[in-house]
Amino acid sequence: MDILATRRLLDVAEGAGIKRFVLASSPSIHADGTDRPDVAGKARDLFSERYERRRDRLSPAFQRVAGYIDANRLAVLTSSAIEIARAAGTSDATVIRTVQALGFAGLQELRRELAAGLGQRTTPADNLKRTLDDAEEQIDAAVDNLLDVYAAGLEVLRSAGFRENLMKALSALNDARRIFVFGIGPTAHIAAYFAARLRRKGRQQQVIDRTGAGLADQLLELAPGDAVVMLAYGSLYKEANATLAEARRLRLPVILISDSAQSELSSRAQVVLAVPRGRNDRFALHGVTVFCLEMLLLGLAAGDSEKALAALADLERLRQVLRSGRKIMSADSEDE
Repeated sequence: MDILATRRLLDVAEGAGIKRFVLASSPSIHADGTDRPDVAGKARDLFSERYERRRDRLSPAFQRVAGYIDANRLAVLTSSAIEIARAAGTSDATVIRTVQALGFAGLQELRRELAAGLGQRTTPADNLKRTLDDAEEQIDAAVDNLLDVYAAGLEVLRSAGFRENLMKALSALNDARRIFVFGIGPTAHIAAYFAARLRRKGRQQQVIDRTGAGLADQLLELAPGDAVVMLAYGSLYKEANATLAEARRLRLPVILISDSAQSELSSRAQVVLAVPRGRNDRFALHGVTVFCLEMLLLGLAAGDSEKALAALADLERLRQVLRSGRKIMSADSEDE
């Protein structure tokens, strides 16, 4: 997060009367601009409390908006009702009604409570601990919570706004000569899965998954006519920045799959598919992300069914060769 964005968020917190506000991505920054260690107690997450208590009484549209707010708290702090509505695939009136249904007078009060909640630590270990604490050692409760999170995520994928962006993404990918899939760290495994499925659909593909100097060799492969699918979250880290810069230089379309449509990452992509990964302060879940990738795969197969069917036919031919133990012979050698 840059200094300007940090100051803007601090202004929101100060205007809401919060004396100690610590950004999740900048835990040493305080509302007074100092970097003193925080000795205050754990902030109460009023939004989460109300969301959990009222979730079952919310309509599907309200659940979609609440799920988006929960997964994109930093973005909501500086977004208007119209911007939230656009990202969640609904109307600004529905956003306001959702906020009120959760017991807040309006967006200003909601932002105040979200800012207070951001004082909590958000390391992966803490997020997992909170997720397990929610279950209170009851497996059934943990499973029910997981299903609720995925149900809310699938509602986002069903929204008109998401569907519109999905069609834009498919249009760009269908026209691409090759599809490069970017994923760093744990996300690299999801990128590799998507690339493998693309290969079985007859698409030329490569994975961009290295860090540091090794990334330069992979970026060297990019060329005009390619497209990039980027799985990236959080701030604009150096590998994502370098990939976006090279794609821009070559004028390649970038389809970003992230958990926020309002970020520095999203501002540099041609199409953003905002996919929730669960509650903001809980263990990150990737099931809905994989579902989104499956939607892209199905759309690409439908866009060029001949290529997809031919690739699967070749795959089956090679499997039969392996099962039978026969040698693969060229057409010329068979004629001889």
